[in-house]
Order: sequence, then structure tokens, then C-alpha cells
Amino acid sequence: MYFLYSAGLVLALLLTLPYWLVQATKKGKYRAGLNERLGRVPSRVRPTRPDENCIWVHAVSLGEVIAVSKLITSLQSRFAAQGWRILVTTTTATGQKLAREKFGDSNVFYFPLDFAFAVRPYIRLLRPKLVILAETEFWPNFLRIAHTSSARIAVVNARISDRSYPRYQRLRAPLANILRNVDIFLAQSQQDRHRLSAIGADPARIQVTGNLKFDVVAPDETPLLRQLRAAIAPTSPVLVCGSTVEDEEALLVAAFKNLRQQHPDALLILAPRHPERFSAVAQMLTECGLPFVRRTEWNGAPLQNAVFLLDSIGELASIYSLATAAFVGGSLVPRGGHNILEPAQFGKPIFVGPYTENFRDIISIFQRENAVHVITASDLNSQMLSMFEPQWQAMGQCALEVFRAQSGATQRTQDALEVLMWMPSTIKQRYQQVTR
Repeated sequence: MYFLYSAGLVLALLLTLPYWLVQATKKGKYRAGLNERLGRVPSRVRPTRPDENCIWVHAVSLGEVIAVSKLITSLQSRFAAQGWRILVTTTTATGQKLAREKFGDSNVFYFPLDFAFAVRPYIRLLRPKLVILAETEFWPNFLRIAHTSSARIAVVNARISDRSYPRYQRLRAPLANILRNVDIFLAQSQQDRHRLSAIGADPARIQVTGNLKFDVVAPDETPLLRQLRAAIAPTSPVLVCGSTVEDEEALLVAAFKNLRQQHPDALLILAPRHPERFSAVAQMLTECGLPFVRRTEWNGAPLQNAVFLLDSIGELASIYSLATAAFVGGSLVPRGGHNILEPAQFGKPIFVGPYTENFRDIISIFQRENAVHVITASDLNSQMLSMFEPQWQAMGQCALEVFRAQSGATQRTQDALEVLMWMPSTIKQRYQQVTR
């Protein structure tokens, strides 16, 4: 099975090579860390010493890095003095940047492509005792090689998206064989637990520990936040539109222009999701005639512009604290939506579009408590005109209460991981034999 999978992966890479080349040359994507992805261990990552134990945490992109950051910090506090080191991998450049800022260059590298020749050098050098995969990272060769090296393997914050679920169901037979390499699945919700079981994970290995993202708290104060507070007039209403995507910014900006007729002193803080699009969004703002300033060009002067373009990474979360109202992007167009917890923790009225399946459980929790409001592209103009009205402030307070009530997943996840880490090999082997 693994030979056929590897052969299929090679074929898929060859067929899609023109796409990757275009992405690399025109947009600069995927070039970073190419040698690391191909199995060349960077010199900054040293081997695990004989007196050490290694935990390898894989978080695909920026969102997953943020989600597992508190867990990683907690594990470091608990085990660093006992000779455990923690290394972090990502797939995307934005995730890599944030992970290096949080955990240091020498502890972070790009996840290897799922070929044995790329995976084995890392396994041999690092000799991980525990491998932690965030959300849904079922790489067959990596799981097989890590398992045969005697590493314990856990999938944390596990979820099966609406988009992935039908595909996984069709592949249940081979997927069940792959998932036997995982010792424990720590799911976000009961629905994710059911879906994991339905695609072949053994029910005895699945626990529901909650969503780690509810434990991620944005910093109360940052240098940029202090500058913005000083630069924005106290009476100016502020609309923060975060994690926006292509085909969405133009809709939001057009509606904001209409809003400015009623609130001429209103400020839009616009934060595109992908850094490669910052310049394109700036060009769009120029063409639509709205005065704007880019964060990277701003000198701290009073903001009399209509739009503040947040063309930076890792600064959005705390910026939501400035919002009179917040819109979370990737949801007006069919992209699945993004995380609403950042504005929720500041008690802000939250608006999203109808496409939020990537965060279905979180959205459902907030909808049950009337703590989020769904709008559509067709009613965006009228809804934006009402975003600054006092009636929405109660919704913001509800969002804060929901956020606080759902915390605790980090501790539950760590408790489950500790049981797995200290489980004697003989018990683990018997357990695997029974569950198979």
C-alpha cells in the first residue's frame, strides 16, 4: 500500500509541477525551506543527545501554530528540566515565521515531504519519543516511519472538516490501516469523535478534550496597539475586518465607502489573510479612491485616513481590541471562514459571512448564545450601516462569556499526553494488539 501511495504522490507532484513553479516564481510561495522539505536537516537543528528526549510538534500553518502555542509552552514548563526538548515544524512560511519567533530558529524547521527518503533523516537525528500532530495531518509515510521508530503519536485538536469527511469516508479501508499508527486522537468535539471513528480510527483511542483555540489569549498590549490607540480619535468608530481573502476585500471596501457617508470619521482596519496579497489589496484601495495607509509605511501620525491596511503578520489578534465591530473574513465567499475567537475574547460584536464550515463547531457554540451575527454579500451594505449601533454591544458581551466558558482544553490535552508519554511499552503493545 505504501509503495502505491508513494508512487501516486510522485505522479501527482509531476502533474502539478507547473502550478508549483508558477506559485514559486510569481508569488514566492514554497521556495522557502525547500532543502528541509526534501530531507536535508538544517545545521541549526542539532541532534538529540543521548541524555535527552525529544517531542516533535507539527502545526501546518499560522492558525495551527497559534492553536498549539500554549500547549507547547506548557509542555516546555513541565518537562524542560527533565531533559525533554521540543521541536516544531510547519508547512507554510507564515507558520514558520511565527513559530521561529515564539520558539527560536534552532527549534523550528519545515515539515518534510511525505517520502521515506525525506522523513528518515529527521527521525534518525531527532529520535522523537512523542510526535504531536495538530488537527488533521494524516501523512502515511511519516506516520509509519515514526511509529516503527517507537515514537508515541498523538493527534491533538483533531477535527474532520465538512469538506474532507466525504473523501475520507471513501478511503476508509486504507485510511484505517494508516490511522493504526496513531496512539491517541484528542478531538475538538463529539462530532469530530464520531467522524474519526467513521473513517477508521479506533474508538478506544479517541478522547474529546475540546478546542485548544479557546485557550489562546491575545496580548493585552503591544507596541502597535499603543501607537494606534494614540493615533485614533476617541470618538471614531473602528471596523476591524480580519483574515480577509480574495474577492472579499472589494465587497467590504465598497460597503465601507457607503458607511462613511453616515460616519465620516469611521476607520477601517483591513487585514488580508495572505501576505502575498498585501500589495494587490493596496492597489485595489488606490483604485477605489479611499485614502489609506499601510502599517509598514505608517510613522505613528494621527490616523485621518479611511483605511489602515495591516500588511504584517502576527499583529491582528490584539488589534481586535480597538474594534467597535469586527468582521472575520474568509466567510463572505466560499473559503470556509476563519477563527472568531480573537475578537470574542475582547467582547466585540462579531459579524461573519455564511461560509464558516472550517469553524462549524465554534460558530455553532456562539450562534446558540446569540454571540455572532451572520451576514451575506447581498445585505452587506445595510448590515454594515448598523454595525456601530449600540444594539450590538450586548452580542459582544455574550461572545466574551462564551469564550471564557469554553476554556480548559490545553490542560485536558496535556493530561492525556502525559498518560501516553509514561505508558510502559509493554502496556502500549498489548493495548495496540487489543484495539487492532
